[in-house]
Amino acid sequence: MTTITATNPYTGAALESVAEETSPEEVAAVVAEAAATASWLSELPRSERAALLEAIADALEGAREQIVETADSETGLGATRLNGELTRTVFQFRFFASVITEGSYLEVTLDPAGDTPMGPRPDLRRMLVATGVVAVFGASNFPLAFSVPGGDTASALAAGCPVVVKAHPSHPGTSVLCFQLMRDAAVAAGAPAGVLGLVHGQAAGVALVKAPEVTAVGFTGSTGAGKALMEAIAERDAPIPFYGELSSINPVVVTRAAAAERAQELGEGLATSVTGSAGQLCTKPGLVLVPSGAEGDAVVTAMGQAMGRTSTVPLLNERIRDSYRSLTEEYAQTPGVEQVARGEAEGEGFGVGVALFQAPADELSPDDIAEIFGPASLVVRWDSPEQLDGVLGAVEDSLTATVQTGSGEGAELSGLTRTLQAHAGRILFNAYPTGVAVSWAQNHGGPWPATNSQHTSVGATAIRRWLRPVVFQNAPEAVLPPELRDDATDIPRRVDGQLVLPQG
Repeated sequence: MTTITATNPYTGAALESVAEETSPEEVAAVVAEAAATASWLSELPRSERAALLEAIADALEGAREQIVETADSETGLGATRLNGELTRTVFQFRFFASVITEGSYLEVTLDPAGDTPMGPRPDLRRMLVATGVVAVFGASNFPLAFSVPGGDTASALAAGCPVVVKAHPSHPGTSVLCFQLMRDAAVAAGAPAGVLGLVHGQAAGVALVKAPEVTAVGFTGSTGAGKALMEAIAERDAPIPFYGELSSINPVVVTRAAAAERAQELGEGLATSVTGSAGQLCTKPGLVLVPSGAEGDAVVTAMGQAMGRTSTVPLLNERIRDSYRSLTEEYAQTPGVEQVARGEAEGEGFGVGVALFQAPADELSPDDIAEIFGPASLVVRWDSPEQLDGVLGAVEDSLTATVQTGSGEGAELSGLTRTLQAHAGRILFNAYPTGVAVSWAQNHGGPWPATNSQHTSVGATAIRRWLRPVVFQNAPEAVLPPELRDDATDIPRRVDGQLVLPQG
């Protein structure tokens, strides 16, 4: 059996192996164990499911020091970043506990029997129910918040779906540690052990998405890996949804007024956003559109100087480092592209230097603008609104799009906002896209290749991915789920077209 061995990004040295690749037979057994718990978890009262999520959150918080130390040794992201990520991870479990307690996520709708202009109507009662076993793929750049204990896992368990996670090979120790903590907490709270499973290895990931008991897949990673999984899913007898977050350039538009009013502030803020976590964030600004002229020059100069002063943590693994080196070298040799700032790799391991490039809009083709995973960005200088719209229309769609505005700009930005709305899932004004709040209103998704679905992977409605609608017609009260019974007054419901809020 092949062992899974992580590498310390600080030194490049192999770490002690903590896991082995999971065989196809073992994957089948893990999925079968999860499937055996599906009815138990989906029928568990919402209050008890919320308590289960809280217990998992408590277990993760209680092992904070060990989790952060293990994750840092495998990712090189640093204790400050990882402590913040763990806080977010714990919060996600508590947040989804509150989501299912509130209850509106079920979309409970009652149409009582009665006469209508179309004739008699039967009693119809509709709600969302859990789909079944969910497969989750851990991401390299978020060993906690988008991995074994991440938002996909939290939202799926909240929905009532057992979860089997395919661990990312860059942080197997972190994955195993978190899995053990979570599973032990779940069992202590009364859950069967199979409610959460873990597998390792690329072949195991393919076997996982092909397992007939799996009903949906959550994935965060590269477009190439996502496409490979979609191809594997296409070979199934029964198709299932694949919710993938894949690639994002995240353009930032700097207006002329903004450049004129706060060039230094913008340059420094952009540099921080590009280089944070060594640029290994799916919302990193990979493209900054700055107006031509002296005001725009000041923004680029400030950004270049700030990036030149920045040292970053190492990249996550050898593959990411090699890809970063290759892509930045390609940019440096692209006709019309000027190198604004370029740093040198520091220390051993997977360290790299920052890179900032700029080019006139009329000297670039769409193929020249691509995502670089790491502390690099491209500044495109634009002359007219038409030229700006042309660049935005040619760039791949993204998770985010940002506008940095000047004082007094408002209604005249409507056209630009409409353009960005067609190409991104979140539009920011006078902020930076790195940082995604976990909240009721949040959307972390966008048109292809940002995601391949109409759903979000962050926020309350992330739970919608793991649910499907069912209508009960003229059903006896005894067979109805508790939320559809006449006495279910603790959650929002739509009754005969009217919203009815909880009593008390």
